[in-house]
Amino acid sequence: MTQNTTQARTVTATSDQGSLDIRGLVLLAILLAAGFILNFTVGRAISGLTGGAISPEFIISAFCLTILAVRPNLGQALIIGLISAAVIQITTTSPFIDFAAEGIAAMVMALIVKAGMATPAKKVIPLIGTFVTTALSGVIFMLIKIALVGGAAQLAAAMLPVVFATAVFNAILCQALYLPIRSALKLD
Repeated sequence: MTQNTTQARTVTATSDQGSLDIRGLVLLAILLAAGFILNFTVGRAISGLTGGAISPEFIISAFCLTILAVRPNLGQALIIGLISAAVIQITTTSPFIDFAAEGIAAMVMALIVKAGMATPAKKVIPLIGTFVTTALSGVIFMLIKIALVGGAAQLAAAMLPVVFATAVFNAILCQALYLPIRSALKLD
């Protein structure tokens, strides 16, 4: 006669950091919706004022906050960037460029978060990481746009101030929202 023994399993609660699971995807969806609203309102207003030449993307702050909260690996960060770029396609005046810009920028944000959160500077990583990520995304976007349409000096002169102003805005926004989001999600 065989005896079945059942071993008790111990399940411990851990944070979802490092995995792009349902919780991470829901967070991304909520933050992308907020970013979309900002793009559709503030972004459209700026685009109208500049004749459509400039359209800042506040969705970048949404994916930066998601990366800060979820702490994905590089492949998962790329997915976050590509999902964000897909949402941007609804409001962009330059289709498809964002896939390169946001994909690369999201991976850079993941690297900054991974390296920075293990240092004493972790309190300012949301600010620094988001600024660098937004600026990088804007510069990549600008360089691709210049390659496609030409007019490098004029386009760069028009876009760089908005890229850096948006980077400052996004950095402040993410720094301000990171702690409440972290608290709400009960992240370690």
